[in-house]
Amino acid sequence: MLQHSEPRDFVVATGGNYSVREFLEMAAGYAGVDWTKYVEKDARYFRPTEVDSLQGDASKARRVLGWKPQISFDHLVKGMVEHDLELAQQELTLVRVGHKVARAAALTDRV
Repeated sequence: MLQHSEPRDFVVATGGNYSVREFLEMAAGYAGVDWTKYVEKDARYFRPTEVDSLQGDASKARRVLGWKPQISFDHLVKGMVEHDLELAQQELTLVRVGHKVARAAALTDRV
């Protein structure tokens, strides 16, 4: 996109359709936690005119740039969880040796 000769808007999407529940189940599975213990539905945030299904259309990026997704949804979620777990481990290490980090209160409860 950055090397394209003229500025344009492109959608980058897998073309797959996944629910928030599917994301939660997969991410929690990689993290080894039961997401139902940490996630609550709040009706205040439901939009009454929301569509049932949203799906990104990357056909323009494919057509103009020759772009196509290279990783699966599963691989993307796994990578996100692994990255967050690594950051959490780094923060915990800092807290254990006496450094203050932004979320130290949450971490020190488990130290």
